[in-house]
Amino acid sequence: MKGVTANSADSDAATVHVIDDDPCIREALDGLFRSVGYPVRTFRAAADFAASAPDHSCGCLVLDVFLPGLNGLDFLKQLAGKAAFMPVILMTGRADIPMAVRGVKAGAIDFLPKPFAERDMLDAVASAMAQDAARRAERARAQQLRDRMATLTCREKEVMGLVARGKMNKQVAFEIGLSEVTVKIYRGKAMRKMGARTLADFVLMADRLNLRHGGPLSNCV
Repeated sequence: MKGVTANSADSDAATVHVIDDDPCIREALDGLFRSVGYPVRTFRAAADFAASAPDHSCGCLVLDVFLPGLNGLDFLKQLAGKAAFMPVILMTGRADIPMAVRGVKAGAIDFLPKPFAERDMLDAVASAMAQDAARRAERARAQQLRDRMATLTCREKEVMGLVARGKMNKQVAFEIGLSEVTVKIYRGKAMRKMGARTLADFVLMADRLNLRHGGPLSNCV
């Protein structure tokens, strides 16, 4: 596809995605980012990127505002609806304050007017990459918790949720009609399955899984 280039890096590698209709800008940014070790993919238009990059792409997006077809701001608004999408840096040769404000409100983490200093762009990309890595790490931790919770029985989830609400073993036992000893057994099993070393860890995990407020237990009978 004309105007689209990609390196041979693994598709899961954090990559700088560049969308700009100016081939000189694409070439310059491609060289700049590769010079400091970033994998790079470049695109002429938002539609090219949308057709090529999967939703789970990691890294960051350097996006020009004025593009053929769908402009950068409108494309950014579309991307904003995808919670897991990578950080976006906007750039334009016709910048003004209202445009910058609209870009930030739409979800951009930075806004660079052209011509920009190479160091400014590299700093913006480094910040975006760090944000993306932190978001992906958090999503991985959340998924790990959900996977561990999937190994719990409904009764263990119920006990976990009640403990997270600050209830003592005897209170949990009274509420669900079990003996206190049985509740302790369920709690111990749940803590081991969740990998919680302390009660505080156990409660924090329950909070992150929204068990403190009663969910997700809808599939328990």
